[in-house]
Amino acid sequence: MTTGRLVLVGAPLGNVGDASARLRAALAGADIVAAEDTRRLHRLAKDLEVEIGGRVVSYFEGNEERRTPELIEAAEAGAEVAVVTDGGMPSISDPGFRLVRAALAAGVPVTVAPGPSAVTTALALSGLPCDRFCFEGFLPRKAGERRARVAALATEERTLVFFEAPHRLAEVLDVLADNFSPERPAAVCRELTKTYEEVRRGTLGELARWATDEQVRGEITLVVGGAEPASRSRPDDARLVAEVTDFENAGTSRRDAITEVARRHGLPKREVYDLVVRTSPPRSPR
Repeated sequence: MTTGRLVLVGAPLGNVGDASARLRAALAGADIVAAEDTRRLHRLAKDLEVEIGGRVVSYFEGNEERRTPELIEAAEAGAEVAVVTDGGMPSISDPGFRLVRAALAAGVPVTVAPGPSAVTTALALSGLPCDRFCFEGFLPRKAGERRARVAALATEERTLVFFEAPHRLAEVLDVLADNFSPERPAAVCRELTKTYEEVRRGTLGELARWATDEQVRGEITLVVGGAEPASRSRPDDARLVAEVTDFENAGTSRRDAITEVARRHGLPKREVYDLVVRTSPPRSPR
């Protein structure tokens, strides 16, 4: 029996003119096309004048766990399975990672038909350094977890790239400005490659005020400049205690929170521990 393969297909972010010849061939030739949104897939195929020859199935966050074994079984039986999301590369903050891991574990070949990327597109447009960057995807939805994650990134010197929902943008920019600096440069990239593409550049403070005043819509990619090396100097006592508290509020034990804050700032754990014990109110017994 000949094993099939898994093909990750990069789809246009919004402008169908960015579709590659390999995307067209993958959609036309796959035995199964697993799509994050089958309606968007059929719309894309129509715009590209491509006839999908295989079976179309939905593959999204809600059914990934159930559908992954079915797709792997089909590939093991010889089928070519193409995975396509609403835009960009599958598995990058989109469905696909679970399927890739399962395919590799089963010995199913995995390949890619590369396509547009919101990450690199936003980086190039931002005007911020692109030689070294890190992609953080979506920040946690819960406020405490989000503050803890942002606090952990405060001294990151590489340019940072985030995905964000428009209704959370103002709040996220406020948290970033508070933990990084209101003067940290950033760029909000909205509706990339689409008709109403917009790139708003400024400081985190300026962008936070703009997002609060404006009704921002569309898909957002946020690019934030990295920390200056000088910002690695020791924070004041109140800031250290606040960082430990943020980790605790996000569910981290006090011991682990102290260890992480000490590691991040290159301080002895005992120093941070003594500071927290001295300044924090006693915790009620559980």
